[in-house]
Amino acid sequence: MRMGRWLIAGMAAGWWAGPVGGQEAVVASFGGNGALTWTNVADTNALYYVEWAGSATGAWHRSFDGLGTIYGGANNFSATVPMFYRVVKTTGAEPPRGMVWIDAGSFAQGQDGVYAATPVHSTYVSGFWMDEMETSKAAWDAVYAWATNHGYAFGNSGAGKAKNHPVQTVDWYDCAKWCNARSQMENLTPCYYTTSGKTLVYSTGSLNISNECVLWSANGYRLPTEAEWEKAARFVWVNQRFPWGGLLIQHARANYTADSTYYDTSPTKGPHPDYDEGAVPYTSPVGSFPANGYGLHDMAGNVAEWVWDWYADYVAGAQTDSQGPLSGTARIYRGGSCNTGGGNLFCADRYNMYSPATEDYLVGFRCVRRP
Repeated sequence: MRMGRWLIAGMAAGWWAGPVGGQEAVVASFGGNGALTWTNVADTNALYYVEWAGSATGAWHRSFDGLGTIYGGANNFSATVPMFYRVVKTTGAEPPRGMVWIDAGSFAQGQDGVYAATPVHSTYVSGFWMDEMETSKAAWDAVYAWATNHGYAFGNSGAGKAKNHPVQTVDWYDCAKWCNARSQMENLTPCYYTTSGKTLVYSTGSLNISNECVLWSANGYRLPTEAEWEKAARFVWVNQRFPWGGLLIQHARANYTADSTYYDTSPTKGPHPDYDEGAVPYTSPVGSFPANGYGLHDMAGNVAEWVWDWYADYVAGAQTDSQGPLSGTARIYRGGSCNTGGGNLFCADRYNMYSPATEDYLVGFRCVRRP
């Protein structure tokens, strides 16, 4: 973990750290409601953690389990709490516009009881940037116009109900080429190449490029791997179904088709009532619903999202920066859509019905970048 500026606040004697990074440490610790407030200027999309320790020198912890239990008799209660706190910025660079940082770490990928999402296994993912919103039609059009004037050719021109709605009706090949075009348009190094030698940027045709054709270390845009997508959707939640960390879903949380399953508590059933007018699909403007803990919108519903991996059954055992199978017949898409029931919007749900040449009005995408 790369640490940026951090602040320490002590409880017992009102002790504060001195100036850090050229600015005063302004932490108001534990007001009447027990809140810990940090008031320093922060990067808008960077990721910060509150950590605690029993002394100013650490060891520092992010889990808030075991902070002490309340005990005592009927009229005598007390609790053991740590004495020092700090806020840690986990990214060292300014965030790319419109992207949020997904920190490195391991998570339990998959879920028991979800079709094709077993065995549950530990997966380590290196840190990366991810678009906070699904690719909008406006963003697609801007890169598409540049790309088609710089040697790129797409199978589909893309569709969308409005400029601020997600682009859809794009196949997997279109999305991979668009990522390369976005990279080159912004003077970044493309990720996808036509051969393992990585000499010719992938820009035309429907080519089933392999894992070896990807420059994984490049700073350009690409589709997330399945593991990256699921880690980003889950945030830090364990044994939770949905990106907001809960076991229940409602129309207030996502644009989907509500049903009568026990975990769907939406008072309105069927398509989302705010967006079920006009022609299908009943998409909503990107970012219309609350973000998850990382700051990502629409990780459940609206449009499903292409990811990098070919489909195959999970393998048992721990994985590190998994890039998926070397080949296959279907590329995976994730997250469900406005036409999907709540029972298929779990963070672990995997969709494998489409070949990479399939374009559908319920499938779009978003990009990731390495630092």
